[in-house]
Amino acid sequence: MKLLYSYLQEDRVKKQLYPVVLAVFLISVVVVLYHGNGLFLGDPEKLNNDDVKYINTARVLLNEGTLVYNSGEAPSAFIMPGLPLLLSGFMAVFGQEQGGVTAFRIFQSVLQAASLMLIYLLSRYTFSNHKVAMLGVIIAALYIPDYFTSGSILTESSFRTVILLLLCAMITAIHTKKTRWYIAVGLLTAAAAYLKPQASLFPCMLLFIWLAHRYTFKEIVRFTAAIVGSYILLLIPWWVRNLLTFGEFILFTSSAGSPFLLGTMISYELPPAGFFTAYPQYDPKTVFEGSDAAAIQKGMDILKYGFTVQPLTYLYHYSIGRFEALYLVPFYLKDLFSIPKPFVQIMQQVIVYTGLAGIVWASVRKVGKSMLPLLLLLIYFTLIHLPFVAMSRYGYPTSIVFILFSGYAFMQLYGAITNKPETNKEESAHAQGTRHHSGLQ
Repeated sequence: MKLLYSYLQEDRVKKQLYPVVLAVFLISVVVVLYHGNGLFLGDPEKLNNDDVKYINTARVLLNEGTLVYNSGEAPSAFIMPGLPLLLSGFMAVFGQEQGGVTAFRIFQSVLQAASLMLIYLLSRYTFSNHKVAMLGVIIAALYIPDYFTSGSILTESSFRTVILLLLCAMITAIHTKKTRWYIAVGLLTAAAAYLKPQASLFPCMLLFIWLAHRYTFKEIVRFTAAIVGSYILLLIPWWVRNLLTFGEFILFTSSAGSPFLLGTMISYELPPAGFFTAYPQYDPKTVFEGSDAAAIQKGMDILKYGFTVQPLTYLYHYSIGRFEALYLVPFYLKDLFSIPKPFVQIMQQVIVYTGLAGIVWASVRKVGKSMLPLLLLLIYFTLIHLPFVAMSRYGYPTSIVFILFSGYAFMQLYGAITNKPETNKEESAHAQGTRHHSGLQ
Protein backbone atom coordinates (compact mmCIF):
# COMPACT_ATOMS: atom_id res chain seq x y z
CA MET A 1 0.00 0.00 0.00
CA LYS A 2 2.85 2.35 0.88
CA LEU A 3 4.37 1.84 -2.56
CA LEU A 4 1.10 2.41 -4.38
CA TYR A 5 0.47 5.45 -2.19
CA SER A 6 3.38 7.22 -3.90
CA TYR A 7 1.11 7.74 -6.92
CA LEU A 8 -1.17 9.93 -4.81
CA GLN A 9 1.70 12.32 -4.05
CA GLU A 10 2.00 13.51 -7.66
CA ASP A 11 0.80 17.07 -8.25
CA ARG A 12 -1.40 16.13 -11.21
CA VAL A 13 -3.11 13.47 -9.11
CA LYS A 14 -3.76 15.88 -6.25
CA LYS A 15 -5.24 18.45 -8.64
CA GLN A 16 -7.43 16.02 -10.61
CA LEU A 17 -8.33 13.15 -8.27
CA TYR A 18 -9.01 14.85 -4.95
CA PRO A 19 -11.69 17.25 -6.25
CA VAL A 20 -13.57 14.25 -7.69
CA VAL A 21 -13.29 12.46 -4.33
CA LEU A 22 -14.71 15.49 -2.52
CA ALA A 23 -17.53 15.93 -5.04
CA VAL A 24 -18.57 12.28 -4.74
CA PHE A 25 -18.61 12.53 -0.95
CA LEU A 26 -20.79 15.64 -1.01
CA ILE A 27 -23.22 14.16 -3.54
CA SER A 28 -23.45 10.97 -1.53
CA VAL A 29 -24.22 12.91 1.65
CA VAL A 30 -26.93 14.84 -0.20
CA VAL A 31 -28.45 11.52 -1.31
CA VAL A 32 -28.36 10.24 2.26
CA LEU A 33 -29.97 13.36 3.73
CA TYR A 34 -32.53 13.82 0.94
CA HIS A 35 -33.74 10.25 0.61
CA GLY A 36 -33.14 9.08 4.19
CA ASN A 37 -35.30 6.14 5.14
CA GLY A 38 -36.84 6.23 1.68
CA LEU A 39 -33.95 3.95 0.74
CA PHE A 40 -35.21 1.22 3.09
CA LEU A 41 -36.00 -2.02 1.27
CA GLY A 42 -38.11 -3.28 4.13
CA ASP A 43 -40.48 -2.04 6.83
CA PRO A 44 -38.79 -1.35 10.21
CA GLU A 45 -41.95 -2.52 11.97
CA LYS A 46 -42.34 -5.75 10.00
CA LEU A 47 -38.61 -6.57 9.68
CA ASN A 48 -39.24 -7.96 6.19
CA ASN A 49 -35.90 -7.27 4.46
CA ASP A 50 -32.20 -7.46 5.21
CA ASP A 51 -31.64 -3.76 5.87
CA VAL A 52 -34.28 -3.36 8.57
CA LYS A 53 -33.27 -6.71 10.03
CA TYR A 54 -29.66 -5.50 10.31
CA ILE A 55 -30.86 -2.40 12.19
CA ASN A 56 -32.85 -4.55 14.60
CA THR A 57 -29.88 -6.92 15.00
CA ALA A 58 -27.54 -4.02 15.79
CA ARG A 59 -29.98 -2.61 18.34
CA VAL A 60 -30.38 -5.95 20.12
CA LEU A 61 -26.62 -6.51 20.01
CA LEU A 62 -26.04 -3.12 21.62
CA ASN A 63 -28.68 -3.56 24.33
CA GLU A 64 -28.53 -7.28 25.07
CA GLY A 65 -25.11 -8.32 23.79
CA THR A 66 -26.78 -11.04 21.68
CA LEU A 67 -26.43 -11.49 17.93
CA VAL A 68 -29.90 -12.29 16.57
CA TYR A 69 -31.30 -12.59 13.05
CA ASN A 70 -34.61 -14.19 12.09
CA SER A 71 -34.56 -15.69 15.58
CA GLY A 72 -36.52 -13.31 17.80
CA GLU A 73 -34.44 -12.80 20.94
CA ALA A 74 -32.55 -16.10 20.59
CA PRO A 75 -28.90 -16.14 19.41
CA SER A 76 -28.36 -16.78 15.71
CA ALA A 77 -25.55 -17.81 13.38
CA PHE A 78 -27.59 -17.04 10.29
CA ILE A 79 -25.40 -14.07 9.34
CA MET A 80 -21.82 -12.96 9.87
CA PRO A 81 -21.54 -10.26 12.57
CA GLY A 82 -19.52 -7.65 10.65
CA LEU A 83 -22.26 -5.19 9.68
CA PRO A 84 -24.23 -5.41 12.97
CA LEU A 85 -21.01 -4.71 14.90
CA LEU A 86 -20.24 -1.66 12.75
CA LEU A 87 -23.81 -0.35 12.91
CA SER A 88 -24.11 -0.90 16.67
CA GLY A 89 -20.95 1.17 17.14
CA PHE A 90 -22.56 4.14 15.40
CA MET A 91 -25.77 3.59 17.36
CA ALA A 92 -23.80 3.66 20.61
CA VAL A 93 -22.46 7.12 19.76
CA PHE A 94 -25.28 8.75 17.78
CA GLY A 95 -28.37 7.01 19.13
CA GLN A 96 -30.31 3.87 18.29
CA GLU A 97 -32.89 5.54 16.11
CA GLN A 98 -32.38 7.90 13.18
CA GLY A 99 -29.11 9.40 14.44
CA GLY A 100 -27.13 6.18 14.43
CA VAL A 101 -28.53 5.04 11.09
CA THR A 102 -27.80 8.39 9.43
CA ALA A 103 -24.28 8.49 10.86
CA PHE A 104 -23.64 5.02 9.47
CA ARG A 105 -24.86 6.12 6.04
CA ILE A 106 -22.53 9.12 6.11
CA PHE A 107 -19.70 6.76 7.10
CA GLN A 108 -20.53 4.73 3.99
CA SER A 109 -20.39 7.97 1.99
CA VAL A 110 -16.84 8.43 3.28
CA LEU A 111 -16.02 4.87 2.19
CA GLN A 112 -17.50 5.48 -1.25
CA ALA A 113 -15.43 8.61 -1.76
CA ALA A 114 -12.24 7.10 -0.32
CA SER A 115 -12.68 4.08 -2.58
CA LEU A 116 -12.06 6.32 -5.56
CA MET A 117 -8.45 6.69 -4.43
CA LEU A 118 -8.11 2.90 -4.24
CA ILE A 119 -9.73 2.63 -7.67
CA TYR A 120 -7.20 5.09 -9.04
CA LEU A 121 -4.30 3.13 -7.51
CA LEU A 122 -5.52 -0.18 -8.90
CA SER A 123 -6.08 1.22 -12.39
CA ARG A 124 -2.77 3.08 -12.38
CA TYR A 125 -0.95 -0.09 -11.30
CA THR A 126 -2.75 -2.24 -13.86
CA PHE A 127 -2.37 0.01 -16.90
CA SER A 128 0.59 2.24 -15.92
CA ASN A 129 -1.34 5.21 -17.22
CA HIS A 130 -2.61 8.26 -15.34
CA LYS A 131 -5.24 9.18 -17.95
CA VAL A 132 -6.70 5.68 -17.99
CA ALA A 133 -6.79 5.65 -14.19
CA MET A 134 -8.53 9.03 -14.04
CA LEU A 135 -11.10 7.94 -16.61
CA GLY A 136 -11.81 4.87 -14.48
CA VAL A 137 -12.32 7.17 -11.50
CA ILE A 138 -14.71 9.39 -13.48
CA ILE A 139 -16.77 6.39 -14.58
CA ALA A 140 -16.88 5.17 -10.97
CA ALA A 141 -17.93 8.66 -9.80
CA LEU A 142 -20.82 8.61 -12.30
CA TYR A 143 -21.83 5.05 -11.40
CA ILE A 144 -25.30 5.65 -9.92
CA PRO A 145 -25.68 2.33 -8.01
CA ASP A 146 -22.82 3.46 -5.74
CA TYR A 147 -24.98 6.27 -4.39
CA PHE A 148 -27.82 3.87 -3.66
CA THR A 149 -25.43 1.49 -1.93
CA SER A 150 -23.88 4.16 0.28
CA GLY A 151 -27.37 5.16 1.41
CA SER A 152 -28.58 1.63 2.14
CA ILE A 153 -28.00 -0.43 5.28
CA LEU A 154 -26.37 -3.47 3.68
CA THR A 155 -22.93 -5.09 3.62
CA GLU A 156 -22.04 -4.14 0.05
CA SER A 157 -20.44 -0.75 0.67
CA SER A 158 -18.16 -1.92 3.49
CA PHE A 159 -17.38 -5.17 1.74
CA ARG A 160 -16.31 -3.52 -1.51
CA THR A 161 -14.02 -1.15 0.37
CA VAL A 162 -12.35 -4.03 2.20
CA ILE A 163 -11.90 -5.91 -1.08
CA LEU A 164 -10.26 -2.89 -2.70
CA LEU A 165 -7.94 -2.55 0.30
CA LEU A 166 -7.21 -6.28 0.08
CA LEU A 167 -6.23 -5.97 -3.58
CA CYS A 168 -3.88 -3.08 -2.79
CA ALA A 169 -2.34 -5.01 0.11
CA MET A 170 -1.87 -8.06 -2.12
CA ILE A 171 -0.13 -6.01 -4.80
CA THR A 172 2.18 -4.43 -2.23
CA ALA A 173 2.93 -7.81 -0.66
CA ILE A 174 3.70 -9.36 -4.05
CA HIS A 175 6.30 -6.74 -4.91
CA THR A 176 7.87 -6.19 -1.48
CA LYS A 177 7.88 -9.85 -0.36
CA LYS A 178 7.52 -8.63 3.22
CA THR A 179 5.77 -10.91 5.70
CA ARG A 180 3.92 -8.03 7.36
CA TRP A 181 2.06 -7.32 4.13
CA TYR A 182 0.98 -10.94 3.85
CA ILE A 183 -0.24 -10.73 7.44
CA ALA A 184 -2.26 -7.70 6.32
CA VAL A 185 -3.68 -9.80 3.48
CA GLY A 186 -4.84 -12.42 6.00
CA LEU A 187 -6.38 -9.82 8.32
CA LEU A 188 -8.20 -8.06 5.48
CA THR A 189 -9.49 -11.40 4.19
CA ALA A 190 -10.86 -12.15 7.65
CA ALA A 191 -12.41 -8.67 7.80
CA ALA A 192 -14.09 -9.37 4.44
CA ALA A 193 -15.28 -12.76 5.76
CA TYR A 194 -16.95 -11.05 8.72
CA LEU A 195 -19.10 -9.32 6.10
CA LYS A 196 -19.33 -12.03 3.43
CA PRO A 197 -17.70 -15.42 4.11
CA GLN A 198 -17.34 -16.25 0.41
CA ALA A 199 -14.28 -13.97 0.34
CA SER A 200 -12.30 -16.41 2.49
CA LEU A 201 -10.66 -18.38 -0.31
CA PHE A 202 -9.76 -15.41 -2.46
CA PRO A 203 -6.09 -15.40 -1.31
CA CYS A 204 -5.80 -18.81 -3.02
CA MET A 205 -5.66 -16.79 -6.24
CA LEU A 206 -2.25 -15.57 -5.07
CA LEU A 207 -0.79 -18.89 -6.18
CA PHE A 208 -1.21 -17.89 -9.83
CA ILE A 209 0.41 -14.50 -9.17
CA TRP A 210 3.25 -16.09 -7.20
CA LEU A 211 3.98 -18.43 -10.07
CA ALA A 212 3.87 -15.55 -12.55
CA HIS A 213 6.37 -13.65 -10.39
CA ARG A 214 8.59 -16.72 -9.93
CA TYR A 215 8.23 -17.09 -6.17
CA THR A 216 10.19 -19.97 -4.69
CA PHE A 217 8.46 -22.87 -2.96
CA LYS A 218 9.92 -21.73 0.36
CA GLU A 219 8.48 -18.23 -0.11
CA ILE A 220 5.07 -19.61 -1.04
CA VAL A 221 4.96 -21.76 2.10
CA ARG A 222 6.12 -18.90 4.36
CA PHE A 223 3.67 -16.35 3.03
CA THR A 224 0.79 -18.85 2.97
CA ALA A 225 1.43 -19.51 6.65
CA ALA A 226 1.38 -15.77 7.36
CA ILE A 227 -1.97 -15.35 5.58
CA VAL A 228 -3.61 -18.40 7.15
CA GLY A 229 -2.29 -17.62 10.62
CA SER A 230 -3.52 -14.03 10.68
CA TYR A 231 -6.85 -15.05 9.14
CA ILE A 232 -7.44 -17.70 11.82
CA LEU A 233 -6.44 -15.29 14.58
CA LEU A 234 -9.13 -12.82 13.58
CA LEU A 235 -11.83 -15.48 13.12
CA ILE A 236 -11.21 -17.22 16.48
CA PRO A 237 -13.65 -14.98 18.44
CA TRP A 238 -16.47 -15.90 16.05
CA TRP A 239 -15.72 -19.61 16.29
CA VAL A 240 -15.49 -19.48 20.09
CA ARG A 241 -18.77 -17.58 20.28
CA ASN A 242 -20.56 -20.19 18.17
CA LEU A 243 -19.03 -23.06 20.14
CA LEU A 244 -20.09 -21.58 23.47
CA THR A 245 -23.53 -20.53 22.22
CA PHE A 246 -24.57 -23.54 20.12
CA GLY A 247 -22.25 -26.28 21.37
CA GLU A 248 -20.88 -26.91 17.89
CA PHE A 249 -18.23 -25.57 15.55
CA ILE A 250 -19.75 -23.29 12.91
CA LEU A 251 -17.17 -22.12 10.40
CA PHE A 252 -19.16 -19.15 9.09
CA THR A 253 -22.96 -19.29 9.16
CA SER A 254 -25.71 -21.88 9.31
CA SER A 255 -27.50 -20.59 6.21
CA ALA A 256 -25.55 -21.89 3.20
CA GLY A 257 -28.18 -24.43 2.16
CA SER A 258 -30.94 -21.96 1.33
CA PRO A 259 -28.96 -19.93 -1.28
CA PHE A 260 -27.87 -23.20 -2.87
CA LEU A 261 -31.45 -24.45 -3.13
CA LEU A 262 -32.80 -21.11 -4.38
CA GLY A 263 -30.02 -21.09 -6.97
CA THR A 264 -31.63 -24.07 -8.70
CA MET A 265 -34.69 -21.98 -9.60
CA ILE A 266 -34.81 -20.94 -13.26
CA SER A 267 -36.79 -17.73 -13.73
CA TYR A 268 -37.95 -18.16 -10.12
CA GLU A 269 -40.09 -21.14 -11.09
CA LEU A 270 -40.55 -24.64 -9.69
CA PRO A 271 -38.36 -27.53 -10.91
CA PRO A 272 -39.15 -29.12 -14.32
CA ALA A 273 -42.42 -30.98 -14.85
CA GLY A 274 -41.98 -34.55 -13.71
CA PHE A 275 -39.59 -33.76 -10.85
CA PHE A 276 -42.27 -34.29 -8.22
CA THR A 277 -43.20 -37.59 -9.84
CA ALA A 278 -39.59 -38.74 -9.78
CA TYR A 279 -39.16 -37.44 -6.22
CA PRO A 280 -42.56 -37.90 -4.51
CA GLN A 281 -41.07 -37.02 -1.10
CA TYR A 282 -41.17 -33.36 -2.14
CA ASP A 283 -44.25 -31.15 -2.40
CA PRO A 284 -44.52 -28.20 -4.85
CA LYS A 285 -45.88 -26.01 -2.05
CA THR A 286 -43.07 -26.70 0.42
CA VAL A 287 -40.05 -27.73 -1.65
CA PHE A 288 -38.33 -24.38 -1.05
CA GLU A 289 -39.14 -24.34 2.65
CA GLY A 290 -37.73 -26.23 5.60
CA SER A 291 -34.41 -26.57 7.39
CA ASP A 292 -31.10 -25.38 6.00
CA ALA A 293 -29.64 -28.89 6.16
CA ALA A 294 -32.49 -30.35 4.11
CA ALA A 295 -32.10 -27.59 1.52
CA ILE A 296 -28.78 -28.97 0.30
CA GLN A 297 -30.24 -32.41 -0.41
CA LYS A 298 -33.25 -30.87 -2.14
CA GLY A 299 -30.98 -28.79 -4.31
CA MET A 300 -28.85 -31.77 -5.27
CA ASP A 301 -31.95 -33.75 -6.28
CA ILE A 302 -33.26 -30.85 -8.39
CA LEU A 303 -29.90 -30.52 -10.14
CA LYS A 304 -29.67 -34.25 -10.78
CA TYR A 305 -33.10 -34.29 -12.38
CA GLY A 306 -32.69 -30.95 -14.19
CA PHE A 307 -29.35 -31.81 -15.83
CA THR A 308 -30.85 -35.16 -16.88
CA VAL A 309 -34.04 -33.91 -18.56
CA GLN A 310 -33.03 -30.34 -19.52
CA PRO A 311 -29.22 -30.36 -19.69
CA LEU A 312 -28.81 -27.34 -22.01
CA THR A 313 -31.26 -25.23 -20.01
CA TYR A 314 -29.48 -25.92 -16.75
CA LEU A 315 -26.05 -25.52 -18.32
CA TYR A 316 -27.04 -22.07 -19.57
CA HIS A 317 -28.57 -21.22 -16.19
CA TYR A 318 -25.33 -22.05 -14.37
CA SER A 319 -23.04 -20.26 -16.83
CA ILE A 320 -24.26 -17.38 -19.00
CA GLY A 321 -27.40 -17.03 -16.92
CA ARG A 322 -25.36 -16.62 -13.76
CA PHE A 323 -23.14 -13.99 -15.43
CA GLU A 324 -26.17 -12.03 -16.60
CA ALA A 325 -27.81 -12.15 -13.17
CA LEU A 326 -24.63 -11.05 -11.40
CA TYR A 327 -23.44 -8.28 -13.67
CA LEU A 328 -25.91 -7.15 -16.35
CA VAL A 329 -28.54 -5.99 -13.86
CA PRO A 330 -27.56 -2.97 -11.73
CA PHE A 331 -27.80 -3.11 -7.96
CA TYR A 332 -30.24 -0.22 -7.94
CA LEU A 333 -33.38 -1.03 -6.02
CA LYS A 334 -34.65 2.50 -5.29
CA ASP A 335 -34.75 5.42 -7.71
CA LEU A 336 -32.51 8.34 -6.72
CA PHE A 337 -33.81 11.79 -7.69
CA SER A 338 -36.26 10.11 -10.10
CA ILE A 339 -33.46 8.51 -12.16
CA PRO A 340 -35.26 5.44 -13.54
CA LYS A 341 -33.84 1.93 -13.37
CA PRO A 342 -34.00 1.37 -17.19
CA PHE A 343 -31.52 4.23 -17.64
CA VAL A 344 -29.22 2.79 -14.96
CA GLN A 345 -29.52 -0.64 -16.57
CA ILE A 346 -28.30 0.76 -19.89
CA MET A 347 -25.36 2.33 -18.05
CA GLN A 348 -24.63 -1.01 -16.37
CA GLN A 349 -24.64 -2.93 -19.64
CA VAL A 350 -22.44 -0.38 -21.40
CA ILE A 351 -19.91 -0.64 -18.57
CA VAL A 352 -19.94 -4.44 -18.56
CA TYR A 353 -19.66 -4.86 -22.33
CA THR A 354 -16.97 -2.20 -22.71
CA GLY A 355 -15.24 -3.71 -19.70
CA LEU A 356 -15.20 -7.11 -21.39
CA ALA A 357 -13.85 -5.43 -24.53
CA GLY A 358 -11.20 -3.77 -22.40
CA ILE A 359 -10.13 -7.12 -20.96
CA VAL A 360 -9.74 -8.56 -24.46
CA TRP A 361 -8.01 -5.41 -25.69
CA ALA A 362 -5.57 -5.38 -22.77
CA SER A 363 -4.85 -9.08 -23.28
CA VAL A 364 -4.07 -8.51 -26.95
CA ARG A 365 -1.90 -5.51 -26.07
CA LYS A 366 -0.15 -7.75 -23.54
CA VAL A 367 -0.61 -5.45 -20.57
CA GLY A 368 1.00 -8.25 -18.59
CA LYS A 369 1.10 -9.58 -15.06
CA SER A 370 -0.34 -6.38 -13.61
CA MET A 371 -3.76 -7.49 -14.93
CA LEU A 372 -3.79 -10.61 -12.78
CA PRO A 373 -5.15 -9.17 -9.49
CA LEU A 374 -8.23 -7.67 -11.17
CA LEU A 375 -8.85 -10.63 -13.48
CA LEU A 376 -8.50 -13.15 -10.67
CA LEU A 377 -10.89 -11.10 -8.53
CA LEU A 378 -13.52 -11.26 -11.27
CA ILE A 379 -12.93 -14.96 -11.95
CA TYR A 380 -12.97 -15.94 -8.29
CA PHE A 381 -16.16 -14.14 -7.26
CA THR A 382 -17.95 -15.25 -10.42
CA LEU A 383 -17.07 -18.90 -9.87
CA ILE A 384 -17.78 -18.80 -6.13
CA HIS A 385 -21.35 -17.67 -6.83
CA LEU A 386 -22.11 -20.23 -9.54
CA PRO A 387 -23.58 -22.85 -7.16
CA PHE A 388 -25.77 -20.33 -5.34
CA VAL A 389 -28.57 -17.94 -6.12
CA ALA A 390 -27.16 -15.08 -8.20
CA MET A 391 -28.34 -11.49 -8.17
CA SER A 392 -27.02 -8.00 -8.80
CA ARG A 393 -26.35 -7.49 -5.08
CA TYR A 394 -23.74 -10.25 -5.13
CA GLY A 395 -22.17 -9.02 -8.34
CA TYR A 396 -22.00 -5.38 -7.24
CA PRO A 397 -18.62 -5.45 -5.42
CA THR A 398 -16.90 -7.13 -8.38
CA SER A 399 -18.40 -4.74 -10.94
CA ILE A 400 -15.48 -2.43 -10.22
CA VAL A 401 -13.38 -4.66 -12.49
CA PHE A 402 -15.62 -3.81 -15.44
CA ILE A 403 -15.44 -0.11 -14.57
CA LEU A 404 -11.63 -0.11 -14.64
CA PHE A 405 -11.37 -2.07 -17.89
CA SER A 406 -14.14 0.07 -19.39
CA GLY A 407 -11.97 3.13 -18.73
CA TYR A 408 -9.10 1.38 -20.49
CA ALA A 409 -11.29 0.45 -23.47
CA PHE A 410 -12.65 3.99 -23.89
CA MET A 411 -9.17 5.49 -23.68
CA GLN A 412 -7.82 3.02 -26.24
CA LEU A 413 -10.77 3.74 -28.53
CA TYR A 414 -10.11 7.46 -28.22
CA GLY A 415 -6.47 6.85 -29.03
CA ALA A 416 -7.38 4.79 -32.08
CA ILE A 417 -9.76 7.46 -33.39
CA THR A 418 -7.32 10.33 -32.84
CA ASN A 419 -4.32 8.25 -33.85
CA LYS A 420 -2.80 8.90 -30.41
CA PRO A 421 -2.79 5.49 -28.75
CA GLU A 422 -2.54 5.55 -24.97
CA THR A 423 0.29 3.22 -24.06
CA ASN A 424 2.52 2.75 -21.07
CA LYS A 425 4.93 5.19 -22.70
CA GLU A 426 2.53 7.99 -21.80
CA GLU A 427 3.84 7.93 -18.24
CA SER A 428 6.16 10.76 -17.35
CA ALA A 429 9.79 10.12 -16.57
CA HIS A 430 9.09 11.02 -12.96
CA ALA A 431 6.27 8.50 -12.68
CA GLN A 432 8.35 5.81 -14.32
CA GLY A 433 11.17 6.52 -11.93
CA THR A 434 8.85 6.29 -8.96
CA ARG A 435 7.44 3.00 -10.27
CA HIS A 436 10.90 1.55 -10.84
CA HIS A 437 12.12 2.67 -7.42
CA SER A 438 9.15 1.04 -5.70
CA GLY A 439 9.48 -2.22 -7.62
CA LEU A 440 6.04 -1.97 -9.15
CA GLN A 441 6.97 -3.16 -12.62
